Amino acid sequence: MKKRYRIAIILLLFFMLILVRAFATRLFYDPFIQYFKNDYLYKAMPVFVMSKLFLNILLRYLLNFAFSLIILYVAFQKRAVIQFSIKFYAITFVIFMLAFYLLLQTDFQKGYLLAFYIRRFLIHPLFVLVLLPAFYYQEKEHM
Repeated sequence: MKKRYRIAIILLLFFMLILVRAFATRLFYDPFIQYFKNDYLYKAMPVFVMSKLFLNILLRYLLNFAFSLIILYVAFQKRAVIQFSIKFYAITFVIFMLAFYLLLQTDFQKGYLLAFYIRRFLIHPLFVLVLLPAFYYQEKEHM
């Protein structure tokens, strides 16, 4: 595939990630969006349905994961990159969901910032912003 087509596809996929973020409040159940936007230090935790919250976080994570995986595939077109990325996303999802669950169970007694950032890693496609330059650098090192 020509380089300019690959760049166009990657830009389109990044635009899709932006759309997921733009329509998140309409598409996904997440009472913590408003909670963390406002004075969360002075307000009680919002009432939420745990199963509904976790299902929606999973759906959003999978959507971001799919677009991110396609970006990585189009950029590098290597099976090893995709295999590593799938394992990385799966392991980090389990670790962060477990940590977020434990923080929710303790009503954020360990602090709000930890919960805020863990949730951010779960609902935003931040990993692609780390993996893309990492794989690029690795590819340059092997040339």
